[in-house]
Amino acid sequence: MASLPARWTRLASSERLARSSQSLSALGSQAWIFGGELLPRQPVDNRLDLVQLSSSQDPTTTTLYAPTPAPTPRVGAATTTLNGALYLFSGRGGLAMAPIEENGALWRYDPTQSAWTLLEPADPSAPYPAGRSYHAMASDGTDTLYLHAGCPEKGRLADLWSFSVAPRTWTELPAAPAPARGGPSTAICRGRLYRMNGFDGQTEQGGAVDVFDLAARAWSTIAFKPDGVQGPEARSVSALLAVRVGGRDWLVTLFGERDPSSLGHAGAGKMLGDVWAFDLEQGKWAKVEVGGDAPAPRGWFGADVATEGEGGHAVIVHGGLAEDNSRLGDVWKLDFE
Repeated sequence: MASLPARWTRLASSERLARSSQSLSALGSQAWIFGGELLPRQPVDNRLDLVQLSSSQDPTTTTLYAPTPAPTPRVGAATTTLNGALYLFSGRGGLAMAPIEENGALWRYDPTQSAWTLLEPADPSAPYPAGRSYHAMASDGTDTLYLHAGCPEKGRLADLWSFSVAPRTWTELPAAPAPARGGPSTAICRGRLYRMNGFDGQTEQGGAVDVFDLAARAWSTIAFKPDGVQGPEARSVSALLAVRVGGRDWLVTLFGERDPSSLGHAGAGKMLGDVWAFDLEQGKWAKVEVGGDAPAPRGWFGADVATEGEGGHAVIVHGGLAEDNSRLGDVWKLDFE
């Protein structure tokens, strides 16, 4: 099996950043962190935390004041970026920790204005995705956001929706291959949306990269053996990111929970600390070999791809839930060699 060398760099750590079930999205060399919990089912506030990534020697973190309006505090929300803005959908919050239902609206954050806007569907009577938590979002980089799966009031979902930003319209697309799940991971590359992993209520899912062709609107599946040798083990609440390394496109998946806690959301299961890369040209997995210091195994964390220098890609990882049930407050960068 081929390997891909990389190195981790610890960028920052603080009590303020300690949390799990948060979201992290990168815009260029800035990472934006929102939401999450320090104690089970108790959302942190609704302030954004900004990590400046431009200098690995002296990265800075800043906690911003929450403007009005702003999303309410929540956990298990999902964010993605498009055309210089941050987009957030749903999550769970309040005393009952029920899904936050905003009738198909998304929150958009404009960093140039330091302002949130509630982006409501143009036609309030048209179908829209239900509120949920532990879902996945991705952007096509042009005008469309994609929302997948997660946990509604009861059960789990397998649905896939697209949101066209300019006309503010939702479209329901063919559902992903079963089973329905929470905590899946998605990424978009080369006109395709890739989906992996998640938890169906009984077991973590693995052994398949499900592929949705955005133009043909059809699913296919790439199967592999999830034995930790030929491919990554089954997991949930992990990450899937599209990166370009050595002139080639890869999907990187890392970390996550492989066995749920008997305490459910109040506890921590068995966590993974590995990193894998899927070569989209050859259709094969490579283990990412990392020397030196590395982040502790974790799940329920935030991650995204940041752009560095001449368009190079680096993976940014923040926080999450450790195997001892503590919330982590560190920020790491993974560079491919």
